[in-house]
Amino acid sequence: MLHTRIDFDKITGRIKPFHCINNAPLLGTDDRMFSFLKTAGIPFSRLHDTGGRYGGFCFVDIENIFRDFGADPDDPAAYDFAFTDWLIKELVSNGAEPFFRLGATIENSHRIKAYHIFPPKDNLKWARICEGIIRHYNCGWANGFRFNIRYWEIWNEPDNEPDISDNPMWKGTKEQYFALYETAAVYLKEKFPEIKIGGYASCGFYALYEDGFVETANSSSRTGYFIEFFHAFLKHISSPGHRAPLDFFSWHSYDIAEKNCRSARYVRSELDRHGFSSTESILNEWNPGTGRRGTEADACYISDMICALHETPLDMLMYYDGQVHGDYQGLFDPLKHDIFPAYHALSSFNELYRLGNEVFCSNSENRPMLAAADGGKGLLLVPNKSDSPLVTELELSKGWKLNAVRILDGTKGLVRSAFSDSGSVHIPPMKIALLEFEKKQ
Repeated sequence: MLHTRIDFDKITGRIKPFHCINNAPLLGTDDRMFSFLKTAGIPFSRLHDTGGRYGGFCFVDIENIFRDFGADPDDPAAYDFAFTDWLIKELVSNGAEPFFRLGATIENSHRIKAYHIFPPKDNLKWARICEGIIRHYNCGWANGFRFNIRYWEIWNEPDNEPDISDNPMWKGTKEQYFALYETAAVYLKEKFPEIKIGGYASCGFYALYEDGFVETANSSSRTGYFIEFFHAFLKHISSPGHRAPLDFFSWHSYDIAEKNCRSARYVRSELDRHGFSSTESILNEWNPGTGRRGTEADACYISDMICALHETPLDMLMYYDGQVHGDYQGLFDPLKHDIFPAYHALSSFNELYRLGNEVFCSNSENRPMLAAADGGKGLLLVPNKSDSPLVTELELSKGWKLNAVRILDGTKGLVRSAFSDSGSVHIPPMKIALLEFEKKQ
């Protein structure tokens, strides 16, 4: 039996925005599924690979908004905001703040022909185009809006391959990306000091776990290059002649929870070591695997990852992906245009997020779980991703009692389940449990 101790009166921090997603349940320009974002309280939607599996040539990307690089960035007529306006208005009206990626969609067929993944011909002009986009969405320019979009990410995965000919995201050297980032970040931060500028959506830190990898040496392996790129980037933008703001560092990982936790700690330590102690660390692409898609097991693995990573020095977490069609889109059913059980991994976490305060919680097996409280109400989120039932004995702080137990039931969500007064709770295999507590008056 697992022993779980919760002290609802001992606040350990804030519940962080870990139920963010990439994109939204797009069905062309049909918004019938967007209300699911509001119901789950999705706080942020990252806009990368938007508008279809590999981009719809209408949304978000610089080339889709500013179609003629030779045009004047100060001319509102040079911009085509139509589709992106529609998308961002839908996101905002459903409570999801856009996390805007400035750059291009991945081109997986680049070996036939690459289109938009080359370094800009003029970095400063590219930055001025980005300025026009920010002015449109935050300052009302060009018949625009005042959405106060905070996060602006410069490119995505420029480190995808060490060989330029193999890279589906950046047909340039790492030095060319550093120059683009430096120019754009300095320029945009000067124009908009209130926004957060960052990047570069690193491919990740898998090489940390590989046999024979030497962190201090340049590596010819693809995953070794990810880390080589990371070190070189931080060295470049922290050097006296090239200092650039880095309000957040974004990175990706499709690994298991234990390795993602190690990567999160590594990213934080390296940022601090290079003088970026106030830079947020954001894992903005992750997915525990596509093989369980549509199952309660997928929901359990997602919830387990969220709970595990919440105890690391990570600031934000964004599941990939919130669209309907594609391999990594595990939240929504593309045939029924409805939700999969995994959706409830995010909606159940939102209940803790709304309470706000993380409180002390420990268990005898160090299983990922998370507790939150606000006043006289408390919650404990327990994912059981094992094939065996989980029985946990509860030890609560004085004055608190268990009030309800809710268990994941497919697409119905977490529904009330019977429980005893013995102080122990039974959680079936591959289920998420949300335990509700109240403080006695």
